[in-house]
Amino acid sequence: MNTPTHGFTLLELLVALAVFSIMAIAAYSGLRNVLYTRAAVEEQNRRLAAVQMAVYRLEQDIEQTTPRGIRDEYGEPQGALLGDPLADDRLTLTRAGWDNPLGQQRANLQRVTYRLRDGRLWRLYWPVLDRGGPIEPRETLLLDRVREFKARFLDQDDWRDDWPPPPKEEDSKPDPDRLPRAVEIRLILEDWGEITRLLPLPG
Repeated sequence: MNTPTHGFTLLELLVALAVFSIMAIAAYSGLRNVLYTRAAVEEQNRRLAAVQMAVYRLEQDIEQTTPRGIRDEYGEPQGALLGDPLADDRLTLTRAGWDNPLGQQRANLQRVTYRLRDGRLWRLYWPVLDRGGPIEPRETLLLDRVREFKARFLDQDDWRDDWPPPPKEEDSKPDPDRLPRAVEIRLILEDWGEITRLLPLPG
């Protein structure tokens, strides 16, 4: 004796498909949000690492500034530290402690410039101090999305936006190796706002 078999009706299939569709959409939406959040967190972590590295590099260079002027490619003397808020090269200095892991025949002093160009902060350095001719610097991109990079210089008890200061007496000459007591750097980023550091100089 054959027992009758009952299948799904068309209405039951439609209801099942509708329920499955709703669950699939909910699952996809949740997965998309998780992936979006993960990508945003990874991007923030990369940005944080880049900002920390740029600030660390600035701190290391400024805190190791040494009173050693140079001669540029034209033979003109340049001060040990230069600052100009209106120039692309906002901060230029001679720093000590240049690592030499390969034991090359060179000094442990390094001439460094921080340049703001098209919203990007670059670090430039020259392989020699006194150039004696046209020598191209080596560039490293430190940070992008930079609205402003400024430096202030503490001269005794007064803050200046440029360095070196003019001589106090008309007949005296500026000391090219004179350094300020401290340097304040200010970075204004498009996404993180303002970052300020006050860094004392050696001596």
